[in-house]
Amino acid sequence: MDVLIIGAGGHGKVVLEILRLSRRVRVVGFLDADESLAGKRVAGVKVMGPVNLLPKFRRKKIKTAIVAIGDNRARLQYMAAAREAGFKLINAIHPRAIVTKSARLGENVVLAGGSVVCAEAQIGDGAIVNTSAVVDHECVVGPAAHICPTAALAGRVRVGEGAFIGLGAKVIQCLSIGAWTTVGAGAVVIADLPDFAKAVGVPARIVP
Repeated sequence: MDVLIIGAGGHGKVVLEILRLSRRVRVVGFLDADESLAGKRVAGVKVMGPVNLLPKFRRKKIKTAIVAIGDNRARLQYMAAAREAGFKLINAIHPRAIVTKSARLGENVVLAGGSVVCAEAQIGDGAIVNTSAVVDHECVVGPAAHICPTAALAGRVRVGEGAFIGLGAKVIQCLSIGAWTTVGAGAVVIADLPDFAKAVGVPARIVP
């Protein structure tokens, strides 16, 4: 199966390496908004040009793509563009990720090496569960949220759309993290957080 990767930055390289571990996928190229990258190679794969070329590649019978952009808002925007152009969005799941059979994954989900998605967890479209992150039982991770490396969600945590759970952060059970909220690196969340908040520290507190 031929696939385009949208985004040739650091996260794009991570997704490329995950897809290379699959024998069913052949990455045919990157698309990237940075036009200075056009024609160059990133990790051995050619950057074919800007994202507005999506319809051209769809006419060439390439049917699948994955948006590999770290910025949560941009990832959502480019996912919409890819769908509008007629692409099916695929997932990138590292072979060393652990995903229980009862977990449910959306589209354009990235599960990096060592990540764990436990019983009846739900991972929304465009979400990232990064290296060695843990999403415990019955958690709900919203669309385009990012659970950063080594972060951990205890059971039944709800993470809103576009939320960012920073490096090594911890969220105790049954809490709610609002949409587009940022939890700083190393924070320990022991109370619900509203939408569009920023929380840091141990225990985590909301800051301006």
